[in-house]
Amino acid sequence: MVILLIIKFKIMIEFSSVDLPYGWMGNMSPFPIIYDGKRWLTTEALFQAMRFSNEEIKELIRVQKSPMAAKMKAKKNKGLYVVEPMSEKDVENMKLCLRLKLEQHLNLKTQLLATGDKYIFENIEKRNGARHFFWGAKKINGELVGNNMMGKIWMEFREKLRFG
Repeated sequence: MVILLIIKFKIMIEFSSVDLPYGWMGNMSPFPIIYDGKRWLTTEALFQAMRFSNEEIKELIRVQKSPMAAKMKAKKNKGLYVVEPMSEKDVENMKLCLRLKLEQHLNLKTQLLATGDKYIFENIEKRNGARHFFWGAKKINGELVGNNMMGKIWMEFREKLRFG
């Protein structure tokens, strides 16, 4: 079930495409990470692979040259998910992926702290489907609508960086 929140904020930071400001926050951004002794080209690839227990599928996802190709390999095998999308475990996996990204690319910690107290959200304006409202949000009639789990995770990590 997707819960929609309506939020009114004046000062917000949004991320969407990797080539736009703050695009580094997205899972498609080109920040390789090491997990379990293996190199993953993006957090998207690792995140998608973590939905499976089958090692062959995980490796198939890992070796893809682009994050979108990794996502498509995962979707092609979604009947074999062991982690339900948007579940508590899925959110835990996302937190792990983003934490690894921050730990392994120290400049991103500085960039995250530089966002100050601004509200962070993943802009899903150009995406269709209710599932996107779980991970992100979009502006509708001057209000931000969506659960914005990605933004919430980034803001949680920002607070931990600030206050330990």
